[in-house]
Amino acid sequence: MNASPKFGRIFAACGLALLMSACAGQIDAGVSTDAGTPGFLWGIWHGFIFPWSWIGSLFSPDIAVYAVPNKGAWYDFGFFLGITVLGGGSFFGSKSRSRN
Repeated sequence: MNASPKFGRIFAACGLALLMSACAGQIDAGVSTDAGTPGFLWGIWHGFIFPWSWIGSLFSPDIAVYAVPNKGAWYDFGFFLGITVLGGGSFFGSKSRSRN
């Protein structure tokens, strides 16, 4: 039984994603539990304004797209939601939309 080329590409992409995720990590100095440290809600906001922050960061060294230090995984999760859900990440990238 021959494996289809599509299966091979999917397998290679999953393997590459797994290999790259093994490199992901956050140093302890980047995580803080102090009061006023950006957490989940700030992560959502920073993810939502990411495109504008990124453009601004190209012209000013005082603008960052990601807050460091932050609360860690909850900030990251909020940042991800802000980019994908609020920022329209999957909606604007879709090729077809239903028309009623």
